[in-house]
Amino acid sequence: MIQEKHCLQCGHAMQGRADKKFCDDQCRSIYNRDQKMAGTAYVKNVNAVLAKNRHILLEMNPAGKAKVLYKDMKALGFDFSYFTSILKTGDRSYYYFCYEMGYLVINRETVLLVKRENHQRMEALR
Repeated sequence: MIQEKHCLQCGHAMQGRADKKFCDDQCRSIYNRDQKMAGTAYVKNVNAVLAKNRHILLEMNPAGKAKVLYKDMKALGFDFSYFTSILKTGDRSYYYFCYEMGYLVINRETVLLVKRENHQRMEALR
């Protein structure tokens, strides 16, 4: 019994090779574009959150080091779930970075903001 194949894009029945996935070039092109855009949208959303986090850190820490309230960061829309890297210190503290701007959660209320000045030091730790 021959199983009828259907186009992945439009769903029309197809004839031809057993491994054929699309009925024509247009359906193949549309399908692949949509797949690429779905992945791209996710990356754009993550990059937007990271950029917003970095902007908030820059705004709250113009001097390069500051203590701020956790709730103030949240009020500005900071998302603690997104960061680009983590630095573990010798005393088991974890600094989270959004690019060169970082923070250390001291307790439930206080956050220490820092700016990573020396990029070579970070490379040596890897």
